[in-house]
Amino acid sequence: MNRLRIRLIHIHQCRGITRRTIRKFIRYDPTLESIYKLSSTQISQLFSITTRNASLFYNDLHQQDNTQFKDNLKTYKIITVVDDCYPYVLKTIKDAPLVLYAMGNTDLLNKIPTISVIGTRKPSQDAALKMVKYVLPLIKREWVIVSGMATGIDSLAHQLALKNNGKTIAVLGSGFKHIYPKHNTHLSHQIVQHGLVLSEYPPDTPPERYRFPERNRLISGLSFGTLVIEATEKSGTLITVDQALDQGREVYAVPGSPLIPQTRGCHKMIQDGAKLVLDVEDILEDWDILSSNWCI
Repeated sequence: MNRLRIRLIHIHQCRGITRRTIRKFIRYDPTLESIYKLSSTQISQLFSITTRNASLFYNDLHQQDNTQFKDNLKTYKIITVVDDCYPYVLKTIKDAPLVLYAMGNTDLLNKIPTISVIGTRKPSQDAALKMVKYVLPLIKREWVIVSGMATGIDSLAHQLALKNNGKTIAVLGSGFKHIYPKHNTHLSHQIVQHGLVLSEYPPDTPPERYRFPERNRLISGLSFGTLVIEATEKSGTLITVDQALDQGREVYAVPGSPLIPQTRGCHKMIQDGAKLVLDVEDILEDWDILSSNWCI
């Protein structure tokens, strides 16, 4: 198992392939051992990879100097899908991550209850008060707050947890060596000290626009429910909400004044079936009812 684990981590850090390709590798050979014996041409033909990407992958796979790979093993806590400590809640979602890189308290991955707190990057003046009303009581009840460390609501959620000795998990849309946004670098260090920072991307992976919607499935997947504080009508927050619903998670939306754009997304979610949250008890009551089915 240990050899399979090392091979999986090594392959995951090679360029030219995707999670889908790695799953093809595993179906082809569950030990992944024979992948190392294939030529670049064979890799291209067997797994429908372009010649260029197959060559890139082959070169990385057989690179003589594996210093960076070894450094990553030493620097980061790495959890793979074949490890016993892999979080159960992520095993149940579509396209579950094969490898997770972590810094901080990985025990939080098995702590319940958890809730993801998300919303617009440009919150209204009332957003902080909404956080105190709806999120702070959960923090005081030792709920783990999950978010994406983006500007706006995400950052407010992490900061509120840290300020009140709560626990929080930040899920990155890039590797650890490319914290985004850069002005949240200090926040990421604080979360590492008192919570957990998590990424499914190898440490050298830069931020790309498509990676943020992609990582959102982990934010919702780690959580019992998703609480939307504020969202505009065409907010990227709606992607996380869709993923939460697809994963069978609860979705909660905070209502607000119809005169500001930051509430229109929440109102639309409520029209579409999200639970309108008037008080934190609305969330706690659901947890009391559904917690017995929330297995870790």
